[in-house]
Amino acid sequence: MRIIALLLLVTPGVIAVIGIKLIRDALFNVFHPMFFHVAIQGIIGVLFVVGGIAFIGGFILHRDRKRNLTKGRFKKK
Repeated sequence: MRIIALLLLVTPGVIAVIGIKLIRDALFNVFHPMFFHVAIQGIIGVLFVVGGIAFIGGFILHRDRKRNLTKGRFKKK
């Protein structure tokens, strides 16, 4: 079970890192041929970063709610 949880956290983390690389390359005008424009590359990079961080945060929040580790602020009603 722990290896599955590790893979669930590593995969979105890698996607977020790729998103950071795409943003950096868009800022320094390094164009990747699979994208049509540098701006599209930057937008996809932002989506990758936000999506990866949101998935990891949601996973940790779900786990903490299940183990009853959250304060009253994040408890389900």
